[in-house]
Amino acid sequence: MKISLGPIQYYWPRATVFAFYEALANSPVDIIHLGEAVCSRRHELRLPDWLALAELLQQAGKQVVLSTQVLIESHSDLGAMRRVAANGRLLVEANDMGAVNCMSGQPFVAGPHLNLYSAQSLDIVARLGATRWVMPLEMSRTGLAALLANRPEGLETEVFAYGRLPLAFSARCFTARQRNLPKDDCRFSCIEHPDGLMMQTREKQSFLVLNGIQTQSALVYNLVGELDAMRAMGVDVVRLSPQSNNMPAIVALVRAALDGAITPGEAAARMAPLMPAKACDGFWHGRPGLERIAA
Repeated sequence: MKISLGPIQYYWPRATVFAFYEALANSPVDIIHLGEAVCSRRHELRLPDWLALAELLQQAGKQVVLSTQVLIESHSDLGAMRRVAANGRLLVEANDMGAVNCMSGQPFVAGPHLNLYSAQSLDIVARLGATRWVMPLEMSRTGLAALLANRPEGLETEVFAYGRLPLAFSARCFTARQRNLPKDDCRFSCIEHPDGLMMQTREKQSFLVLNGIQTQSALVYNLVGELDAMRAMGVDVVRLSPQSNNMPAIVALVRAALDGAITPGEAAARMAPLMPAKACDGFWHGRPGLERIAA
């Protein structure tokens, strides 16, 4: 199986983003997704910057994919999506059906936010040009197995296997609201939170993470212990979502588990101190997402 690195979900300074990818250029990642998928107000990097990073990573032997924004709210968002779709150089991950339409039959990756839960919807995107699809985040292994039994020929399957889960997107910016700022004058507040802003209950229990217009799980989804099961099911790619610290070490552990140097369970145990929060895997087992089922 291959390792995929998803797009950065957070707002990091430009120098931090370049340093992050330079550190991973020689890592055992096979596929790297670039681009702003969360909020159009994040302007530290523009499309030419992402293309420059893509060239650096391609020279290091990586397959590079440009991810489109999930929530399209304005004409400018639509224009940005069309420019990504028409880049002419790189494969595109479509995170919105409008982006699928923009691909006009060209090969693309069907992102996790397209919500492909049935064999019929999977067949539709395959006929429209999808060469790989990413399993919806809330789908269970049982549901995935049912789809894999009848997936279109030649369509690769990718599973979100590590990282805080992007659960929802809203027209309102929650990070700005927390500071009593309007969205249009957010002062780019989310750049102060490189792994999101933790939201707690009145009992001081971590509940969700605020990341601009995106709401994430407080716990870190970790399916590394399920790598053998995924391989047996026919999963082709496992996706890791970037975090601000320890990402090269996380990648190395997943690669070691895939290569058989250590067991998946051992890899998951070694990852625990490298994670920004405790692990969960409930969705994979058909349970509430915040539960931890694996030993």
